[in-house]
Amino acid sequence: MSSTTEASASPGFLSKERIIAGDGFNRWLVPPAALAIHLCIGMAYGFSVFWLPLSKALGIKEPIKCGPDIGFFQELFISTCDWKVSTLGWMYTLFFVLLGSSAALWGGWLERVGPRRAGVVSAFCWCGGMLISALGVYTHQFWMMLLGSGVIGGIGLGLGYISPVSTLIKWFPDRRGMATGMAIMGFGGGAMIGSPLAAELMKRFASDTEVGVYQTFICMAVVYFIFMMAGALGYRVPATGWKPAGWTPPPQQTSNTMITQNHVHVSKVWGIPQFWMVWVVLCMNVSAGIGVIGMASPMLQEVFGGSLIGVDAKFGDLDKAQLTLIAGVAAGFTALLSLFNIGGRFVWASLSDKLGRKLTYIIFFVLGGALYASVPASAMAGNKLLFVAAFCIILSMYGGGFATVPAYLADLFGTQMVGAIHGRLLTAWATAGILGPVVVNYMRDYQLGLGLPREQVYNQTMFILVGMLVVGLIANLMIRPVNAKHFMTPEELAVEKKLAHEKASASEVGSAQGGPTQTNPMWVVFAWTAVGIPLAWGIYRTVLSVSKFFN
Repeated sequence: MSSTTEASASPGFLSKERIIAGDGFNRWLVPPAALAIHLCIGMAYGFSVFWLPLSKALGIKEPIKCGPDIGFFQELFISTCDWKVSTLGWMYTLFFVLLGSSAALWGGWLERVGPRRAGVVSAFCWCGGMLISALGVYTHQFWMMLLGSGVIGGIGLGLGYISPVSTLIKWFPDRRGMATGMAIMGFGGGAMIGSPLAAELMKRFASDTEVGVYQTFICMAVVYFIFMMAGALGYRVPATGWKPAGWTPPPQQTSNTMITQNHVHVSKVWGIPQFWMVWVVLCMNVSAGIGVIGMASPMLQEVFGGSLIGVDAKFGDLDKAQLTLIAGVAAGFTALLSLFNIGGRFVWASLSDKLGRKLTYIIFFVLGGALYASVPASAMAGNKLLFVAAFCIILSMYGGGFATVPAYLADLFGTQMVGAIHGRLLTAWATAGILGPVVVNYMRDYQLGLGLPREQVYNQTMFILVGMLVVGLIANLMIRPVNAKHFMTPEELAVEKKLAHEKASASEVGSAQGGPTQTNPMWVVFAWTAVGIPLAWGIYRTVLSVSKFFN
């Protein structure tokens, strides 16, 4: 079809032209639309709630173990014995590998078709993947679960994760960090809602012949599909040139030279040094944080042992009943960390609007390095308060790193293709998802192999994580404004805007065409209530778990 024909054809329901906001549209309707999607796909963090029930899907009470001759590839198709937890964990790996790769592959497409179409595709992939996984559980075919939630769902994760980034930054040029922080906070909060919801559903559907997982997948897929479609259909984009009333962009040379008014094409970022510096910054911040998340529970138990329950005994000297009690305390500690992880996404990203992105990351690396280095001393002194406080702040900065980086990219590379550039940057997350846990787990095993006491096996690991943060700090300090030669010319920008189906004429406040003439304030209240109630419930359930730690 020729471009002339395309231009003359009326835009489809999912097209970007159909969602250009009209006169009087309230921009505060966009963050809850993003949250509706991120709270659903954030359940990827909580999928481990299914591992134990799935590991006895056939045996119900006890797992039916496969023979020693059954390897991983046989487990993909075998239907006469239960899957191992280690095998099920491959779904978790696929989630984040596909998230990063799909965001990198289709980020440019997303910029051109708009967030509504990308959000709808994400909903079909994520929820459709869960339905395929349900069929895989029902027929006991693990390959279907890998294909459903791992591959197809992983693609939905990537598209859903980056779908609101560019849109929110364009709606909130005055508060870029806060805007992306709100959405990405939802991704961190998805497991807070999804994990207890899944546990309640599995309990309801469990019977003498069922563990209740496939029924839970179906229910959650339906609920998530409704929320994600509502979010996707709620997206609106501002007309070209729109800006908030009373706000003017800061002059580039007299205010903050790290914030550009120009735009870089996504196809050029691989060759720009600043992109790779930010890539290293995110990779190191996430590698250190994700390693801590994976070892937080066993580390607390092994370092403090019986003192967690008022018993003067080391971890290895505790009996089974005592181990069960401290495991409950450690679960509360993990829940506490999740609250700081989520809160940090909003708080640190919002602070970055005042401090600047570069200074915010300097704080992450300097303060984070000092806190990691303090952990061995607080552990040796038996000071649980300092130990826990250090990790709470560390996890807040881990979440804050995720939420701040889209605004950092917009500052450096402009807003025209920031969603696509963010998609390519997420390959750093995929790398960190392997690097962090591997370093932490192998160092722990190595230290145990040397015969060190369990309460000391994490000391060397802490200093390795400090080294990672030093690498990230150096990369961040090296970031400078992007060279003018990398920016699109006015002609190239005009072509890209046309491909992105943007309105050709710039519009000031109140002059955009199409859509509703005035947003009813009750719609804003309704939208925030719709996402606020599930989030509040998830926080409430998490606080109940945290109370076990303080008790």
